[in-house]
Amino acid sequence: MSAGWFRSRFLPGGPLPAPRPPRPRTSPVPYRRPRFLRGSGSCSSTADSPRRPEARPVRCPARGRSLPWNAGYAEIINAEKSEFNEDQAACGKLCIQRCEFGTEEDKEWLTLCPEEFLTGHYWALFDGHGGPAAAILAANTLHSCLRQQLEAIVEGMVATQPPMHLSGHCVCPSDPQFVEEKGIRTEDLVIGALESAFQECDEVIRRELEASGQVGGCTALVAVSLQGKLYVANAGDSRAILVRRDEVRPLSSEFTPETERQRIQQLAFVYPELLAGEFTRLEFPRRLKGDDLGRKVLFRDHHMSGWSYKCVEKSDLKYPLIHGQGRQARLMGTLAVSRGLGDHQLRVLDTDIQLKPFLLSVPQVTVLDVDQLELQEEDVVVMATDGLWDVLSNEQVARLVRSFLPGNREDPHRFSDLAQMLIHSTQGKDDSPTGEGQVSYDDISVFVIPLYNQRQGSSSH
Repeated sequence: MSAGWFRSRFLPGGPLPAPRPPRPRTSPVPYRRPRFLRGSGSCSSTADSPRRPEARPVRCPARGRSLPWNAGYAEIINAEKSEFNEDQAACGKLCIQRCEFGTEEDKEWLTLCPEEFLTGHYWALFDGHGGPAAAILAANTLHSCLRQQLEAIVEGMVATQPPMHLSGHCVCPSDPQFVEEKGIRTEDLVIGALESAFQECDEVIRRELEASGQVGGCTALVAVSLQGKLYVANAGDSRAILVRRDEVRPLSSEFTPETERQRIQQLAFVYPELLAGEFTRLEFPRRLKGDDLGRKVLFRDHHMSGWSYKCVEKSDLKYPLIHGQGRQARLMGTLAVSRGLGDHQLRVLDTDIQLKPFLLSVPQVTVLDVDQLELQEEDVVVMATDGLWDVLSNEQVARLVRSFLPGNREDPHRFSDLAQMLIHSTQGKDDSPTGEGQVSYDDISVFVIPLYNQRQGSSSH
């Protein structure tokens, strides 16, 4: 991203963009649930009042519907925080062709491709905010963006070493050496494809929401199985973990205003116009008051991981760029995440201050080499939106997985049953497996992906 583009896009006083011809207003993005839930009902029923958190129905795929790798899925809507479930999910077979054979495709992406060259699988969770529209668009679009990105580099993916020129021509005899010295591997091409697909999907969401007059954004957590590796791409505060008999391994990191404090402060340092004179980029242990003027207090800036002291000036009394602690931390008092898709129209309340310049749509990608693991039958990846992790730790989820799976080996639906049980554990019931009565009032969506004997799902043809 060039500084010139950034200034023209986000900063006042820069060159004005060329006027766009007005577009006809399109219909709003229709609300929907994942198609693989069609024909399903709630996984449990209760006669209790719907206002009680334990009365919220948990939905799972119908018993006759199989997800990729026999993965399990369950979801629950929030406790009347909003009218709709703002989470969305998608999964399917990933079919990568040598070239594009046409533009028609199944938007649900659940049919087999007749001209496949490489195959893999895809699972994704999108946690919407400001309405469900962005999450629905991401669920409909991101897989297509990813497939196109992978098809553009598939020849490099199947080569022994990614070539300098995809055409196969060697302009410089030392090209292979340069690629080797850079340490460029096949997985780096897949990582690049995921990063580009997220960026492309973000632009699609911008266009569609702008055209339909809707707003909103979403986080995105994606797992892609390809060529014996599992790629986990995360932009937001959802989480994926690997659970094995003797190991719990995080496969993603949450991106919040706190975890990305220095990046956000650095941007405000380089482009102070983004703060519109309303915020201070400095972090203090608490919001400063008039009585703090002239006193030396703890602070830190964009270049600091540690703390120091400064004499409080009047400008330090402005509202903090990042305010709050933990789950309560907010960017400009508005947003709890620092990466995701959408939010192009999001403004600070009662102002024209944009938040999008501080938000990244680029994911962090973790690579799990499944072929190198000595897998056991109970080894799974658990992906879930933040409503689950608000009340359950990685270790608590791992204990629930280990206690449930060994006793249900013959049940073909055990992974969806496990996903349902994980959600049940967040609803404050006395018979909750954790026995701690914890309650999450947020939307929750969970995939449980078994890894055992699934290597054939990422073979090449």
